[in-house]
Amino acid sequence: MSVRPELEPVMRGIAEAVHDHDDHVLRRLLARLAEQATIDDLYALRDLLPRLHAPAGTTH
Repeated sequence: MSVRPELEPVMRGIAEAVHDHDDHVLRRLLARLAEQATIDDLYALRDLLPRLHAPAGTTH
C-alpha cells in the first residue's frame, strides 16, 4: 500500500517543515493532509513511517 501520488508533495513538505522547525508551515500542511487524506492513506503512512519505539532493552 502506498500514499496517493497527489499527497507526496504534502508529505515532503511536512518532512521539510519538521526538519526546519517551521511550525506555521507544518500546521498548514497538516491541515491540508487532514482535508485530503483517506483512511487508506493513513494506513499507508503508518506502514511507511519508521517505528518510534525501539524494542525493550535496545539502546541507541
